[in-house]
Amino acid sequence: MPRLLLALFLVLLATGASAEDRPSRADLQKALGLYERSVVRVRGPREAGPGIIVGTEGQVLTSVRHVSLEAAQVEYDGRTLPATVVLANGYLKVAVVAAPAGEYPAAPVRVSTGSPVGQWLIGILPGRGKQKERPASAVARKAPAPFFDVDLALPPGSPIFDANGRLVAVSVQRRGRGCRALPLDVVKQQLATKVAAP
Repeated sequence: MPRLLLALFLVLLATGASAEDRPSRADLQKALGLYERSVVRVRGPREAGPGIIVGTEGQVLTSVRHVSLEAAQVEYDGRTLPATVVLANGYLKVAVVAAPAGEYPAAPVRVSTGSPVGQWLIGILPGRGKQKERPASAVARKAPAPFFDVDLALPPGSPIFDANGRLVAVSVQRRGRGCRALPLDVVKQQLATKVAAP
């Protein structure tokens, strides 16, 4: 378990850039491709929802709603895999789980210590009925720290990308026609605390 924590912590050490222009259609399609490749379904005792692979060893970032305190399941590549809960934080509404050892298509990440407020971000809106999932962009808005809001109706556990297709945050709560999100640097801080703990 410490090795998985350390591997994920190192993945999240990447740094990012400042605000970027509105994403182009090509940017949106790139984010959709990453979503289709790296998003899994995480299932806990009460709820299930999306999560995104953030570590090549099977670490998945999701909502705390989709896990129990000790375990969860990850639906990946047509299989249901048992997963260990690495991090579960009720206040931050976020969780990280680890699927069994293997090779997984991790999404590229960008961890920035600056606020994403004012930046264009991309999310993948779920399809309804026969409609397919579709990418959309919106500007990040201020919310109580450490969260931010974005006018994208994303279910908890959904990834949020920058215009370059890098994962920068995760949706943790639906709010009206949008969602509240948690930046990756906060997740990195939580993982660093767990790695440092004896």
